[in-house]
Amino acid sequence: MLNRIGGLAGTAAVLVAATLLVAAQTATTGVHPISGRRFAQVMGFQAADWLDRAERVEEEAPDAALDAIGIKKGSTVADVGAGSGYMTLRMAARVGPSGKVYANDIQPEMLNLLRERLAKQRITNVALVLGAEDDPKLPPSTLDLELLVDVYHEFQHPRTMLRHLREALKPGGRLVLLEYRKEDPLVPIRWEHKMSVEEAKMEVEAEGFHLSRVDEALPRQHILIFTKK
Repeated sequence: MLNRIGGLAGTAAVLVAATLLVAAQTATTGVHPISGRRFAQVMGFQAADWLDRAERVEEEAPDAALDAIGIKKGSTVADVGAGSGYMTLRMAARVGPSGKVYANDIQPEMLNLLRERLAKQRITNVALVLGAEDDPKLPPSTLDLELLVDVYHEFQHPRTMLRHLREALKPGGRLVLLEYRKEDPLVPIRWEHKMSVEEAKMEVEAEGFHLSRVDEALPRQHILIFTKK
């Protein structure tokens, strides 16, 4: 995810600064060889406050998204690209004390923010995982569900990442992407931070998944549910 077009001036200023910082540190992004989609740049930890903005409830309806996805008590799930833990905490409540959430991110600063939040709220069913750009470092054949909220489009090595994500799923496990709708020009997100259903299907199915369901219940995002073949 990255900066919105419009919105609060303070929020926009934070995101512009983060965008410039990431752009200064990151080489030109690549292009997916199958879809031709250009990869977006990763949002830096300097803009972590945007992940917890109050407007997110209205713009993304996170609880409605999790209702649509369905997370069972006692299941083992992963929040891939967890950031400061906005979705991690909601997932931890849903799996309950008998379940487990692996919260993955490639920025240690993001995981430090999440670690502080977990300690403050005394949440003990979350394991933090520092991943790499080409490997989420998740345990193999362990997960019932992997959730990527506005994250997949930022992968710089999506094909390798998908192969590792597939390895981490149990047989029949689900990979779920939430992505802003590229098909809708009114969604106020920069185009490289949106994805179409066609792009996602083309890219993800090539790595051993099947697009089993598309849910359009959210205000601005696709819910794309893939199953492991």
